Amino acid sequence: MGELVRVEVEGGVHKVTLNRPDVMNALNRDLRRELTAALTVGHSARVIVLTGAGRGFCSGQDLSDATGLDDAGFERTLNEEYVPMICAITEAPVPVIAAVNGVAAGAGANLALACDLVIAAESAVFIQAFTRIGLIPDAGGTSFLPRRVGLQRAMGAALLAEPVSARQAESWGMIWEAAPDDRFAEVVATRAAKLAAGPTGAYAALKQALRGAFDQPLEAQLAVEARLQGQCGASEDFREGVAAFLEKRAPRFTGA
Repeated sequence: MGELVRVEVEGGVHKVTLNRPDVMNALNRDLRRELTAALTVGHSARVIVLTGAGRGFCSGQDLSDATGLDDAGFERTLNEEYVPMICAITEAPVPVIAAVNGVAAGAGANLALACDLVIAAESAVFIQAFTRIGLIPDAGGTSFLPRRVGLQRAMGAALLAEPVSARQAESWGMIWEAAPDDRFAEVVATRAAKLAAGPTGAYAALKQALRGAFDQPLEAQLAVEARLQGQCGASEDFREGVAAFLEKRAPRFTGA
């Protein structure tokens, strides 16, 4: 990867760090492209952790980078650069953790909400800052936010563009967990290690089932469950899980 994104791989954990700390990891064109590539490479790992360098997670679009943001360029930039970046998260066959170490604003907030599990430091805040500059939430925000918190809270967060603390986000169901700052890194590492040791095939099927659940009626969702459960039931991980249960030991999943 390039200088704007750091990648560290250890024990099946593919850690991706946004690395523009001087501008709170604001997203310019080069960072978006590097990030998409780093996330895509992480699809072959067992879990991806996305975080930011310095005191912020991501402050959103770099407004000093006018590339592709002229009158005619917004739609093209979103389609060509933001959509692949978000899809690299939502379509990953492995769990993706957003480790929100500080401010997550604008597209940065929605980059976090695209992830499967969001763990934030208590001092972190989420800001749907778009209306402050006359825009609407993008980077998937109009989909992720109301599905996580309901329409009224999504409207309030987007219309008022006020900071939502990590604790408030946790109570709303916007994120999974707000961790004390002094234990944040430990909590993220523990969650990542647990997922990296888990049944990755079942995780991939689970992600597919849950992410599609809002888009179809119950009967169709039941059919999806049956098909995916059939795949999981034929896996080595299922056989290992049952054997470990009967033998009263920890399972040794391989992803097969």
